[in-house]
Amino acid sequence: MSRTGKKPVVVPAGVTATIEAGQLSVKGPKGTLSIPLAAEVTYAIEDGQIAVQPANQTKRARSFWGMQRSLVQNLVTGVTEGFSKTLQITGVGYRANLQGKNLKLQLGYSHDVDFAVPEGITIVTPDQTTVQISGIDKQK
Repeated sequence: MSRTGKKPVVVPAGVTATIEAGQLSVKGPKGTLSIPLAAEVTYAIEDGQIAVQPANQTKRARSFWGMQRSLVQNLVTGVTEGFSKTLQITGVGYRANLQGKNLKLQLGYSHDVDFAVPEGITIVTPDQTTVQISGIDKQK
């Protein structure tokens, strides 16, 4: 039995959740996110909560139960608060610079490492050894 899956996801005021065309969409102040619905679990939206239940008692359905509930929680958190991480680069001569849509990392190699910033992700480099990454989709 999944302890995570048992808890319903609370949908706060200002956030709407809809199920249509095999997708669960959540719209909030920071944007809209959606995930495909898994056939192994059932979803119910009622009284400002999203409940996820296994469709049957197979091992596969029970294993999807907690994971799908966590994905739904990540959607709600993403459109209300967003996600943010701060990375600290430690090392002599290690640096990070943001050049347009690319993050240029100097990490001790003979060449620079260029990282293309994905769509929907915001990267800020307040100084050369700090990288702040933020966005609404935790899976990106």
